[in-house]
Amino acid sequence: MKYENKVEVNGTKLNVYTEGSGKVTIVFMAGNGVTCPVLEYRPLYRRMSEKYRVVVIEKAGYGFSEGMKSQRLLEKLVFEDREALKMAGIEPPYVLAPHSYSGFEAIYWANTYPKEVEAILSIDMGIPETAIQQSKEITELKRLKMLDKQFKLLQTISKDGLFAKIAKKKTEDASGLMSGNELTPDEKEVYRGLFYRNIANREFYEEARLMTENAMRAEKTGIPKCPCCFYISDMKTLSKNVSWRQIGLEYAEKCGGKVYLTDKGHMMYTVIPDDMANNFDSFLKANYIGVQ
Repeated sequence: MKYENKVEVNGTKLNVYTEGSGKVTIVFMAGNGVTCPVLEYRPLYRRMSEKYRVVVIEKAGYGFSEGMKSQRLLEKLVFEDREALKMAGIEPPYVLAPHSYSGFEAIYWANTYPKEVEAILSIDMGIPETAIQQSKEITELKRLKMLDKQFKLLQTISKDGLFAKIAKKKTEDASGLMSGNELTPDEKEVYRGLFYRNIANREFYEEARLMTENAMRAEKTGIPKCPCCFYISDMKTLSKNVSWRQIGLEYAEKCGGKVYLTDKGHMMYTVIPDDMANNFDSFLKANYIGVQ
């Protein structure tokens, strides 16, 4: 299966993969450091593509896409998302399906361009308040030092040597795709190649470096007014006093959103894809999205 469909945005070729058909377009948006989104989210989107047109945007430095040409500020990320879809001939409205960090993008997008966003399907998406609250306990200097240390570790892993093999379960197979049966052997080979090619990409580092600032930029736009469905995990944060789940629940309540709690981890889409696809489908139908 061919997963590459590159379009040019701001001098960079970005990959925009599509599958399925239908009146509703669901756009999958990757979390920070996801090395191959088009395969990472396949367990979930291949189930949803039976009823919907699904799109996977691979940002600069992600998957099959080329490197960045612009700073990884939130406005630029969202501009590139929107422009990539436009260049691929995929017109709004969209249902956004953000994972982790891309929650900031989805919030900014839905509030800044509300006519383009019909709904948000949160795959344990990042909530701005989580990063903002964390910044009050962990200084930016300390966080950036931790980030630099992590980046050096990723550079070591990218060499695919002995350390990479020892750490495989927490790195290459962190989501369980390599040891599971959701991907074919050929897909696993592609996934592995892109993992080691991309894992230490500068784009991942720059997005992480700007996390607090981008969270604040998203938070300033307000609460999404479109229908929202949230899958929320019990993931741990850097701060002992900041609860990922509690802040997610409070945010979902403000949105009037539907909530599903899970203990299957931050990458639950490889563990419970059937449940997620069915619940997202029911949510969209309940909100008459795609229903005549």
